[in-house]
Parts: sequence; structure tokens; C-alpha cells
Amino acid sequence: MLYWTLKYVLLGPLLKLFWPTKVTGLDNIPKTGGAILASNHLAVVDSFFLPTHVKRRIVFLAKSEYFTEPGIKGKLKKWFFAGTGQYPVDRSGGSAGQAALNTGVRLLREGNLLGVYPEGTRSPDGRLHKGKTGIARMALQAQVPVIPVAMVGTEKVNPIGSKMWWPKRIEIHIGTPLDFSRYDGLAGDRFVERSIADEVMYNLMELSGQEYVDIYAARAKELADAERAGTPVAVPRQEQARDAARTPETEAS
Repeated sequence: MLYWTLKYVLLGPLLKLFWPTKVTGLDNIPKTGGAILASNHLAVVDSFFLPTHVKRRIVFLAKSEYFTEPGIKGKLKKWFFAGTGQYPVDRSGGSAGQAALNTGVRLLREGNLLGVYPEGTRSPDGRLHKGKTGIARMALQAQVPVIPVAMVGTEKVNPIGSKMWWPKRIEIHIGTPLDFSRYDGLAGDRFVERSIADEVMYNLMELSGQEYVDIYAARAKELADAERAGTPVAVPRQEQARDAARTPETEAS
């Protein structure tokens, strides 16, 4: 109930009034059944603008800390996030990561639209980063399509580190659903899952017009923070091996 009240009465009308939004491809979202909306992630406001312009209810997997803060503020946060379609998951890694994927698969099998940010976190530099393979595993296990969604301009509405929302025009481009049924039964195959994740990111690059970099967003943020602090960062062996294997020809290709 709170979801629809926010969407049509309290929050949605304000978002549409102060942030005019060009939306394309709405017909690519199925009217019923489970599907993954795979979006790039430029700002916190992405999770507000996308549901505002999509008729169906969208659910997201949110970090459990949003639901466990003590006091009145914590209760208000829990009420708000629960009411806006957020499901708490432990994102600390290991078995907790698998539990989060299981929650996503369950929601998809129940016929929900699941909003997912394949980069895993907001882009620290406006570029599009390497996608995590969890999206592939959920798509294969739940046997649902993946619909790429490009948010454009939201980083200007709510820049990283800013608590203000600035009146800027934004765009939402919804791409053609990606069908991965050719890989049915191959969930857990890391090469297949990597191929699927890369295909999703390629489509997001095409839709958003962002520069793509083959590095995880969290790693990019770590490197940027270290550079600002003047602190050397250890390079994992796999990165060293990949860099050593590159030649000027392969870099340019």
C-alpha cells in the first residue's frame, strides 16, 4: 500500500514535476511474470526515478543495514524501505552472498520485477564498470529475461557526496529483453555466467553511451581513493598477469 501511495500521491508527482524525464522503451517491460531490470548505477536516486516511470511494481535487494538501525530514525528507515519494495539482504559475502541470490531467485519465481545493479555499487567516476555474475545466476535459475535499463543524468541530480537533489533533466532508456534460455541448465558454470554478465554490460554501454572499463566499480573506487591519499595499492596476481599479457596491439584492438 505504501509503495503505491508514494508512487502516485506523495513522491511520484513531485519527481515528475521537478525532474522532467524522457523515457523510451517502456513496451519492452512484460506486463506480467518475473524479469530482471538490469540498470547502470550513477546515483542513489536511480532507485526512485525508475519505479516512478514503470507501471509495474519493482522490488530491489537492499543491504540489511537499512533495516537494522536502532531508534526512531531506524524504525522510520525500515518502514520506508520496506514500503518502497526493498528486501533486506546480507551483502557481506560468502554464504551471505548466496543467500542474497536465493532471495532474488525466489522473488523472480514469484513473478516480480527485480531491479538489479550489475556493477554492485554506484559508479565512482561516471563510467560503466564490469558486471558481477550474480545477475547471470539469478536469470538462469529463475529462467527469466534480463532487460537492460540505462539511467542518464541522475549523477547530476544527486552527485556522490551530496545530500541535495538538483533540478536537472534525466533520461531512462529501456532496452530489448535479453533471452538467455540457450544456457538453461548451466547455472553455476563460471564461463557461461561471465559471458552473460558481459553481454548485459555491453547492452548497457550501448544504451547509456558510457565509457566501459573492465574493472569492478568497487575496485575503481578503491584505486581512486588510494590515488587521492597517495597510498600505494597492491595489484592482485591475476591483474598483473593480465597486464603483462597485453601488447600495444591488443590494447588498441
